[in-house]
Amino acid sequence: MNKTFKVSLLISALGLSAPVLADDIQVAVAANFIDVMKQLGESFGEQTGHNVAVSSGATGKLYAQIKNGAPYDIFLAADDARPILLDEEGVAIADTRFTYALGTLVLWSPQDATVDSDLNVLKDQSFNHISIANPKTAPYGRAAQQTLTELEFWDALQPKMVRGENIGQAYQYVYSENAELGFVAKSQVFKNGEYKSGSHWEVPSSMYDPIVQQAVLLKDNQASRDLLDYIRSPEAVKVIESYGYSVNP
Repeated sequence: MNKTFKVSLLISALGLSAPVLADDIQVAVAANFIDVMKQLGESFGEQTGHNVAVSSGATGKLYAQIKNGAPYDIFLAADDARPILLDEEGVAIADTRFTYALGTLVLWSPQDATVDSDLNVLKDQSFNHISIANPKTAPYGRAAQQTLTELEFWDALQPKMVRGENIGQAYQYVYSENAELGFVAKSQVFKNGEYKSGSHWEVPSSMYDPIVQQAVLLKDNQASRDLLDYIRSPEAVKVIESYGYSVNP
């Protein structure tokens, strides 16, 4: 069986349309999902010939860009609020919104002994900086604020807090050790069943509002619809789950 025929069979199995000409698909993706989307985009491109161009940022800022006419075909948000708004405002294509992942918040440090399950690091506050994403624009930042409020540390930690514009920047502050620890997306420090080296505390989901990550179509073209179908395929779901996300059945 030649390679072309194998690819054709795979495209058929996924329910995708084999392209006559390759299309460019512009995807706006929340920062927590950037690595996953790059991997999915590469696989989709190999199977269909389409080119997936990815732009990432805080969900709130991407929403503002879309409202101001940014030329995105698809929006993968880190919440459901902005996709719902785009639906209600008539910006999104009707009946295309769906949940592609459920996110998890983690307190993480690259140092082995910094974070423990008793949260002594937060009780002692023997660190200079703790990183979070901006709660106003980033759903993971809002979840971090809710967690620290629940733990009654929000006010006390204000002098030590550094805010990233999005969860990607919040993670970079910790990864570069400009902050000793920080609240990050599980997907940034977890892959294939294992956490990165360092220390972590997986925040109980009861401490923050569910991080329901939804996708929506912004421009109605077949290539973009095919990509959304691919993101819901068993092959893509397996990749998404490998980064620590849950996916609705």
